[in-house]
Order: sequence, then structure tokens, then C-alpha cells
Amino acid sequence: MRTITVTEAARNFSDFVSRVHYQGECALLVKGGRPMVKVTPVRNANTGRDLATLWAKISHLSPAEAEAFGDDIAESRDNLPSVRPKWD
Repeated sequence: MRTITVTEAARNFSDFVSRVHYQGECALLVKGGRPMVKVTPVRNANTGRDLATLWAKISHLSPAEAEAFGDDIAESRDNLPSVRPKWD
């Protein structure tokens, strides 16, 4: 992991972001000799269009399965203990 000062990153911000993104470098930003933040590239970022395409490809519950699933959730909620504040 590369260590870089906050000042150096600010002066070369566009280059800094490009290195992290395109070269996959991680960087530790330091200020006054103290670590401040770790910058890492985003992995597997999906757009809304990507997600819509994926959604169309996955299998979905049938109406009967969806209803049974809803019933299971309702039953589970009914079986949970009531929530009481700790100070009661």
C-alpha cells in the first residue's frame, strides 16, 4: 500500500484518483505523520442498468411461494418477544 500525504494527494488529486481507480492501487493518506484515511478502488460497481439486466435473469418466486414466504415472515414476527426498553 502506498503512503501519501494529504497535501500531495490534494495537489495531484486527478492523478491520485486515476492511479487508485485504473491501476488498482490502495493508498494511505497521512497528515502530520498520522494515518487519516485509506483509499481503495471500488470493485464490481454496478449501474442501475446492470442491476436491471441481472434482475431479469434471476428466478423469481411464484405467487404461491411469495404468499407462503409472507406468511412465514408474519408468523416469525408474531413469535418474537416484545421489545422493551432496558430501563423498564
